[in-house]
Amino acid sequence: MKKAQLLAVVVLLSISCSPGRPVGPGDVAARKAMVASAHPAATAVGVEILKQGGNAVDAAVAVAFALSMAEPNASGVGGGGFMVVRMAGEAPVMIDYRESAPAGATPERYYAPGVDFAARTAEGPDAIGVPGLVAGAALALEKFGTMSLAEVLAPTVRLAREGITVSPKLNGMIVDEIEKIGKFPAAAAIYLPDGLPLEAGSVLRNEDLAATLERIAAGGPRAFYEGPVAEAIAAEMNRLGGVLGAGDLKTYEAKLREPVKGTYRGWDIVTAAPPTGGGTHLVELLNIVETFDVEELGRGSARLLHVLAEAMKMTFADKAANSGDPDSFVLPVATFTDKAYARTLAARIREGQARFDYAPPSLVIPESESTSHLSVADEKGNVVALTQSINSFFGSGVVVPGTGVLLNNHLADFDGAGGGPNAIGPGRRPASSIAPTVVLRNGTPVLVIGTPGAARIVSALAQIIVNIVDFGLGLDEAIEAPRIHCLAETLALEGRFPADVVETLKSWGHPVKLYPDWDNFFGGAQAILIDGRKKMLYGAADSRRDGFAAGY
Repeated sequence: MKKAQLLAVVVLLSISCSPGRPVGPGDVAARKAMVASAHPAATAVGVEILKQGGNAVDAAVAVAFALSMAEPNASGVGGGGFMVVRMAGEAPVMIDYRESAPAGATPERYYAPGVDFAARTAEGPDAIGVPGLVAGAALALEKFGTMSLAEVLAPTVRLAREGITVSPKLNGMIVDEIEKIGKFPAAAAIYLPDGLPLEAGSVLRNEDLAATLERIAAGGPRAFYEGPVAEAIAAEMNRLGGVLGAGDLKTYEAKLREPVKGTYRGWDIVTAAPPTGGGTHLVELLNIVETFDVEELGRGSARLLHVLAEAMKMTFADKAANSGDPDSFVLPVATFTDKAYARTLAARIREGQARFDYAPPSLVIPESESTSHLSVADEKGNVVALTQSINSFFGSGVVVPGTGVLLNNHLADFDGAGGGPNAIGPGRRPASSIAPTVVLRNGTPVLVIGTPGAARIVSALAQIIVNIVDFGLGLDEAIEAPRIHCLAETLALEGRFPADVVETLKSWGHPVKLYPDWDNFFGGAQAILIDGRKKMLYGAADSRRDGFAAGY
């Protein structure tokens, strides 16, 4: 067992539990600080930084980099994301480090007659947006951190050299993506040594990534966006026929934005703002649900699942028609987070009858799968919710030779046809469903949460919040409860719902698709619940992924 993984186990065994509160197998308690992420080694890195005196932002940034090694299929240096930061006593902010389209990503290139947009952006060089993690991390540390970029990178450099143990889930993901990975020699050298997928129990190392991170530690973010690393990225894109160039890297910027805000039954919701639509439409979905007596409908009942499904269909339809880059369009956030608007949608829901006739308004005005979440809370009351991604499992499949950096395929998140607010264009940031979220009561954070899962992010987070607020479930129980998702017509259900509930939903007109009992299709939430009265922190990590929570 490697040092970082051993630390995670030691921390878990040494926590102090609150008297009188049941703690489930995934519900970890601590008094000072807590980290929940998608992998034990990454969580251990966050705890290590906190114990060195770093704050929640320092730890979150360190974990974000550590996921490049611990969960390379989902996020890392070659991707981007969003973080919501709430420093004690201060207004929350969002850092947008979403990837942007290169200057050569023109509608003419991607929407020309005969071009299959989905195929072009599924993998390879034409799928790659300008990576944002390094810039986002540097901005977060500059504004809110206490440690240097070199200090927070040190644990990931160590992980990259010492390696991590491949889990059965990571092995399965490599096997599933073997064709994509095998097309790119530098990726295959890391994940398919000797032409075969890394087996569960084997050790994954990435010496080239360690060297890249050491360059960044010594030279700051410019060492990624300019100089040898940037030149290597541009050269590989040119060799493969892509459009991402050195100029795109040099001009990339992470941005501070105002988070989206809402309420649910008196709990304040602070979540991510555009270009991700996840936060806006999480608030919209909760607003619709709030109009119903959820407790009377009954947890897990067909009546409640019907309401959730109908609300999801309308919410996702609104999202699809009204998402885009806020630097290019005026997005109607205020409309979709307004409770009066939600009441008009709730009035459309008919008990015992599925509907498929909702036509979303298009209110945008032009101006002149795979993801990972982490939550951190420190002993000073600072909290961070951070969700990042390289999009599909193993992103574009492209690892830049000599850098160890696996690049995203986030240009696939633009619309497949031109003319709309989420159409591809130079410098634009594609829409997203990412929604890192902080929930407060009386101005104090009580829940730090997020999940991967594309569109399922919005539905999963709403269900977890309902489980906590309406049904009083503990954090781990709320996360592990079976979930549903309904995007258009098909109602997706995890397999743990009773047969009579499933049959009732079918009889009401819902086309039902059943999934296994615990399926990563429905996300992988990582969260922290803060009990100010008991002065305790409770962490939980979703068993649908390799998640792990630890604190002290």
